[in-house]
Amino acid sequence: MNLEEWRASVSKSFAPLHIFADRPDEFQAKITEVQLDNVHLYDMETSAHQVLRDSSLIDDTQEPFCKMSLQLRGECQLIQDGRSCTLVPGDLGIYVTQRPYELIYPSEQASLVIIFPLRMMQMSPDHINLITATPVSRNSGLGRVAVPLFEQLAQNMQMLSGPHALALVKSALDILVTVLSAESRETAGDTGGTIIFHRAVSYIDAHLDDENLNPTTVAQALFISLRQLHTRFSERQLTVSSYIRRRRLNAIREDLSNPLLGHEPIHTISARYGLHDSAYVSKAFKQEFGESPAAFRKRILDGQ
Repeated sequence: MNLEEWRASVSKSFAPLHIFADRPDEFQAKITEVQLDNVHLYDMETSAHQVLRDSSLIDDTQEPFCKMSLQLRGECQLIQDGRSCTLVPGDLGIYVTQRPYELIYPSEQASLVIIFPLRMMQMSPDHINLITATPVSRNSGLGRVAVPLFEQLAQNMQMLSGPHALALVKSALDILVTVLSAESRETAGDTGGTIIFHRAVSYIDAHLDDENLNPTTVAQALFISLRQLHTRFSERQLTVSSYIRRRRLNAIREDLSNPLLGHEPIHTISARYGLHDSAYVSKAFKQEFGESPAAFRKRILDGQ
């Protein structure tokens, strides 16, 4: 693709962007795209260029997305939230679509970009703000585990199709969220409030099957006051009840997309996560994801 074709392709795939090149007549690019439900993967090879998403291009009414960029060849300078980092091969970084960002590719490069709904991060806005434009390297920390997974995805794009591929990609993203959560805690400092919040989250995630799970039972299990529990979630623009609800619905959604569980009735899956009212599950699921559990399962397991 030449520069004009690239601009049209990228703006259609990624959201509106300004794209510049110092040598526009010499610019070349190619892209391979894979869509798995609401997750999009792009294997890109391009000449030197710059990408800018400024406030004039941001529509606050649109669902916010997160972008993960893994550098495969060449370099990328990623700028967002007052931070700048240089990604070299084996580094990945994240940025979000509802705030301005800039990408500078000084020479020929190849990269894997994955776009997914920001809600899949399951992190508070404050914590996400701490880790944008912050590199995760395959040579240090938990990046040694996470980065090779995405490198393998980039090398096997042609094999990514159907519900098994979706489950694989989401598992990799779950690992990335774990890595980034650790990064955000190190950046913020693990204060007493942060410890309580993460203890509460861990308890909730381990007891989704308990139909009596609620803010009171969580506070009692952690030996803290109900007010203290609500405060720790409120500090992160969350509520305890909405977090429990979202985690249950996400867990149900994951099982519905798993072909190995295709024989299980929806009510059995819902009950596994403490929800026994089928009408409530159907209504809440559609409100959260835009379609009924049955429609979602059929679309995913039938190969979209």
